[in-house]
Amino acid sequence: MDIRRWDVGPSTFLVLPEKGARLLNWHVNMGDGSVRDVIFWPEDVDNQNLASVHGGIPILFPFCGTCSHQGEKGKWRAQDGKVYQMPQHGFAQNASFRVRSMDQAGFEVEMVQEEAWKNFYPYDFTFTVIYHFLELSLQISLVLENEGRDPIPWSAGLHPYFQVPWRKDLVAENHLLKVLSKKSYQYQTDGSLTDNPKSDYPTPLGDESLINRIHYQLESSEAEISLLNGEESIRINEASWSGKGSRLSYVSWTKPGAPYFCLEPWMSPPNAPENKTVQYVSPGAREEFTIEVELA
Repeated sequence: MDIRRWDVGPSTFLVLPEKGARLLNWHVNMGDGSVRDVIFWPEDVDNQNLASVHGGIPILFPFCGTCSHQGEKGKWRAQDGKVYQMPQHGFAQNASFRVRSMDQAGFEVEMVQEEAWKNFYPYDFTFTVIYHFLELSLQISLVLENEGRDPIPWSAGLHPYFQVPWRKDLVAENHLLKVLSKKSYQYQTDGSLTDNPKSDYPTPLGDESLINRIHYQLESSEAEISLLNGEESIRINEASWSGKGSRLSYVSWTKPGAPYFCLEPWMSPPNAPENKTVQYVSPGAREEFTIEVELA
């Protein structure tokens, strides 16, 4: 596997385009000579089993989170009534991709079709991922094209591992999360969702109630992680969505004491087929979901 490198202004992006279309690391060369890691990647990992690595930005497709049908985890019911298996976060993380185009500004890759995917997702489709790199931001577009005769359900997303704390003299409590949502749910291990009382934001990242929290019915598509004084912020936003309306959700997750915090933009809450929050791509149609991550 060849790790590709893009240097754009002070930013450096390291990516494995052909393996899961996965960005591994994004770091910024600061004016004082130091380096700030924006996206966390562990130093010692098994590159043959990337799906299990906590780091980078995994691509979640066709569904985010754990699917569950009638209490059975790892299964989902299609619109024709048939029940299929589905790995957690889908199968894009383990998929191979072929390069469609690549230049100094980024690249576009297409998922390589495997017959095994039909056991999870019985559709004729083309799935592409497009990266666009800028000096202090990046855009990732997930594009699904329906090549068949039936509508295709999907609820894709991203799983960014942001480096937290940002400096060795800080801890998670020195950072804030700001998400403006009307509702939030707690994601349970069995795939069910429980209501949370409305929380006040910004909230320190050390608050363990943020683990497995789904922020839904957003008042703004923009979310932010910053220091306590509001500086050095990372902003995540829905740059474009070609579907009808917006059902963007954010999922916050980490492990106590971990060197990362995940603020994940998803097209809808987890278990979308069962919760009736999937989007459908009509036969012959193309839909695109684009997220921007920016240093402000």
